[in-house]
Amino acid sequence: MIMGAVLAAGAGTRYGGPKIAAERGEWLRRAVAALADGGCDEVLVAMGAAVVEPSPRATTLVVADWADGMGATVRAVVAEGERRGADAVVMGVVDTPDVGADVVRRVLAVADGSRTALVRATYGSRPGHPVYLGAEHLPGVRAVVSGDIGARPYLDSHRDVLIDVECGDLATGLDHDERS
Repeated sequence: MIMGAVLAAGAGTRYGGPKIAAERGEWLRRAVAALADGGCDEVLVAMGAAVVEPSPRATTLVVADWADGMGATVRAVVAEGERRGADAVVMGVVDTPDVGADVVRRVLAVADGSRTALVRATYGSRPGHPVYLGAEHLPGVRAVVSGDIGARPYLDSHRDVLIDVECGDLATGLDHDERS
């Protein structure tokens, strides 16, 4: 089972409010659709600063300690993947609205359902999301995340197995930290 997760628990301070509600929920709907239509068997939405009704295609994971930083959200998602016995967790973010199912499909095709794979979408060689974490990496990721530090240090320390998949032909992968 491949579990997709939309990371959307933050307060979006620079943006001016929780991004989970951006564009009247359109970013959230796009992120859920990207993971679901891209091939994830289950999708959950990690939320905290704002709790909203997710798409009927997703379940909710409320991150109680979301204010501790992105690390708390990643830790909660990884723990949920372990609890559900997922073969992998595919992490996407709510604030990259142009990342669609085609990007997720490309990442999943390279990962091929492997419990040992680490695969990350890149855009013009710039690291981005989604990130595929095979089940065997989940305990290690959970151990290193803290504060505003997500999975990047773990990925950087496993470059020998990390596969970067160029997706710049499909999307920009740019996150929106401020309103345009």
